[in-house]
Amino acid sequence: MNVKTKTITQMAVLAAMSILLVYLIHFPIFPAAPFLEYDPADIPILIGTFMFGPLGGLVLTAVVSILQGLTVSSASGIIGIMMHFFATGSFVLVAGNIYKKHRTRKGAVVGLLFGALAMTITMVIWNLIFTPLFMGTPIEAVIAMLIPVIIPFNLIKTGVNALITFIVYKSVSKVLGMEIKETKLAE
Repeated sequence: MNVKTKTITQMAVLAAMSILLVYLIHFPIFPAAPFLEYDPADIPILIGTFMFGPLGGLVLTAVVSILQGLTVSSASGIIGIMMHFFATGSFVLVAGNIYKKHRTRKGAVVGLLFGALAMTITMVIWNLIFTPLFMGTPIEAVIAMLIPVIIPFNLIKTGVNALITFIVYKSVSKVLGMEIKETKLAE
């Protein structure tokens, strides 16, 4: 199998894993905002980002956002697709660029930490823009939810997904047949 075919196949497997995970595992964290559900769908995307770089992670994010938005999350429509792309896209661009420059255990931790923060900040902005449109909620109500609900939700979701990604990255990349070129990640 040539390299391009192998890469496309590996990315397709990660995309399928992402969609399967959101289908099987999703639940609200805060009773006050049941529309904000935790799901582990970003974990395969983050693994793909570490395997294929930030651009590969962004491509994977776009594919998953569209497929997920047309299937398991179809109720959220185009706004859900866009919010997923912007949220996860910010995470993979930050985490992927840091990890690309520092392919070590510390680089992975720093990348995931800053990626999680980038996604949290991004979701504050996009919730202020899209939540009033999507849910018909006044912007004042969204602002009132930022500190008690939206920011903690995104920190929890990104933190859990970053931690799981860090724990499983090496083994998942081996299963997918991707040679890990960095030697310090195992240290």
